[in-house]
Amino acid sequence: MTGIVVIAHAPLASAFGECVEHVYSCEPGVTRREVRLLDVSSSEKFEDTLARARALVREVDSGLGVLVLTDAFGATPGNVATRLAEPGRVAVVAGVNLPMLLRAVCYRAGPLADVVAKAMAGGEQGIVQVGGSTAVQNQGNKRAGDDQQRIQDQQ
Repeated sequence: MTGIVVIAHAPLASAFGECVEHVYSCEPGVTRREVRLLDVSSSEKFEDTLARARALVREVDSGLGVLVLTDAFGATPGNVATRLAEPGRVAVVAGVNLPMLLRAVCYRAGPLADVVAKAMAGGEQGIVQVGGSTAVQNQGNKRAGDDQQRIQDQQ
């Protein structure tokens, strides 16, 4: 499995972990096994945070690579994540949102490059303007097919 690490301003990473456990309740403990969460505190030194992040990457690296998701590029969590990037081994994506993380968890059995692509597609497809004329999504009526079909079904 591709490992997943979420690095975000406290308490966002932990909150994302709770959401994953809620959504994937049929797979208890998924975050404890294959996802690591790092809440970044404003009081912690950058080098200490980086050391903790490196340790988490090692924990989830089964040899298939690690996807690091962070909240804001240019902020401390994003700067820590950037220092972890290693082409082909550790991929970093900034701008994490819940659909992105859920997609990454769902496709974590694939190769790193595929998990990155699926996560980014999930993040983008999860951004939808909702208004009074927007129909409620019916998850049960979606067609099987590729992600492009699924995004058209969402619109």
